[in-house]
Amino acid sequence: MRKLFGTDGVRGTANTYPMTADLALRIGAAVGRYFRRDASGVHRVVIGKDTRLSGYMFESALTAGLTSTGMNVLLLGPVPTPAVGLMTRSMRADLGVMISASHNPAADNGIKFFGSDGFKLSDTVELELEGLIEAGVEPAQAQNIGRAKRIDDARFRYGERVKSSLPRDIRLDGLKVVIDCANGAAHRAAPEILWELGADVIPIGVSPDGLNINRDCGSTQPAVAAETVVAHGAHVGICLDGDADRVILIDETGQVADGDQLMALLASRWNADGLLAGGALVATVMSNLGLERHLQDQGIDLERTAVGDRYVVERMREGGFNLGGEQSGHIVMTDYATTGDGLMAGLHFLAEMVRSGKTASALARQFTPVPQLLKNVRFAAGQTPLETDRVQSAIAAAEKALDGNGRLLIRKSGTEPLVRVMAESEDSALLAATVDAVVAAVEAAVSE
Repeated sequence: MRKLFGTDGVRGTANTYPMTADLALRIGAAVGRYFRRDASGVHRVVIGKDTRLSGYMFESALTAGLTSTGMNVLLLGPVPTPAVGLMTRSMRADLGVMISASHNPAADNGIKFFGSDGFKLSDTVELELEGLIEAGVEPAQAQNIGRAKRIDDARFRYGERVKSSLPRDIRLDGLKVVIDCANGAAHRAAPEILWELGADVIPIGVSPDGLNINRDCGSTQPAVAAETVVAHGAHVGICLDGDADRVILIDETGQVADGDQLMALLASRWNADGLLAGGALVATVMSNLGLERHLQDQGIDLERTAVGDRYVVERMREGGFNLGGEQSGHIVMTDYATTGDGLMAGLHFLAEMVRSGKTASALARQFTPVPQLLKNVRFAAGQTPLETDRVQSAIAAAEKALDGNGRLLIRKSGTEPLVRVMAESEDSALLAATVDAVVAAVEAAVSE
């Protein structure tokens, strides 16, 4: 079992274990040694980050650790997470690193890794890295220390790749688009790309100060964007998160559409055009039952995975599928990118608006979701509430009650100390009762 790595790299509160400068340096050294096992030739790593204040600290610490083992470091500065996957491949790097805690508050930060193919590392590799971090590694000899160089045009390279995912005849002329960049990594790239494609752009969340990333904005808090869409009479709103690897859409009436609705639209379109590889969409256990039923009606399979976009990508690669994602807004299109790309997914939604001539509200309501209720219970370090008899009994009772009437999902978050309790059912009373019963049991276990 991995102790340091979660579902998306290492994450936590800055200057608190494990997100300390000291550990970041050790992580950099261990990762550098792991990917430089062959001492011959030139070895390089690209590092990107979002706009958090602590990003400077971790960028410097990782650079020190990596160069100490002979890795040459290419610093991309603030760029979306998918740009790191892209640049790792295009610059023939051995490794890519993104410094970000995604949708988490500014006080948090994280470190996630991409292999030379641009895809996130597997659990197996991360487990090996944990062993190296714990044991420590020998630094390179003085003459073999690596160099660091800043790459100034990373966001422009990324922008060209994103635009190239659309057909050349698609322009966004006449579309008024609100883009909420969450004061994060895409605060410059996203408005520029939309403007270059011809859209009338209304940007919000584009004034990062190191402390306001995801604060009252972005994909997890879309209220301001929804108000802006309505106030400006915009055709659509696109809400990204702090590292721009997820997207939430807002139609012209101010209604929010999650990743399930966008995946339903893309899967249907690609299937009709003969472009949906394997005739299936890959999503996680969190995706709505309504999505599954909608796809079945069209003869499209739904492959479910554990929560985490990298597990979605792993299944896509195993099965040869090219479309997948999460309800939270990670949309992965492996024909164009190696990880979730919120801006790219948003552009494909806009392209469908242009092709079809339909409004955002017509396209963003592909199916009627089965009522879904999610509640979180926070626990302290060292606690294991899901293992208690009380909680196990409550889960068993809830599953029995929902049998044939819905489904229940209980899991620990991979990025925060939370137990997530989710259920789906058309019976609203049953839905509330089952979730509340399990939540009460978990809260009692946590308080003991």
